[in-house]
This record gives sequence, structure tokens and C-alpha cells, in this order.
Amino acid sequence: MKGDRVEIVVDAGDTTRTYEVVASRAGRRVETAVRRGVVEVSEVTRSGSVVRTARFMATRVLALVEQPVPREDASERPLGDVPRV
Repeated sequence: MKGDRVEIVVDAGDTTRTYEVVASRAGRRVETAVRRGVVEVSEVTRSGSVVRTARFMATRVLALVEQPVPREDASERPLGDVPRV
């Protein structure tokens, strides 16, 4: 889905670097996988073809933040979002 994105924070020695992979067109999604000590973040089409992939050493990844497309239905609230009375 357009708007699907993943932020990756990586330890770069004396500093940190932040990378972002975004579903650039409608119908695409972003998938994450951890395999053999490597974190892979891929942009994938509806048919399952990989458009681009970012790979990072798992030992260097500090944070992996997945941010899905916001819901359109306002009646569904995320967990922990309690209405005030």
C-alpha cells in the first residue's frame, strides 16, 4: 500500500544512521525479514516481485520501526488509545 514504510536505525560506529524504505506506488508494500544475521527490508509489488531491497547486519541494527498506512475507519482505535470520559 502506498504510505507503507519502515525506518531502520543502524549503529555506524561513533554515530547512528537512519534509513527509510517506502512503498513508492499504490499497491506496493514493504516486507521485513531476518535471515542468517542479516535484516532485509524489501519493497514488493502486488504480484510478489521485489522492486528494491535494503540489507543490514543484524548486530548493527538498533531499531526497526514499521509504520503501516493509517486506518480509514475511525471506529477502530489502536491498542492503548483509551477515550476520555
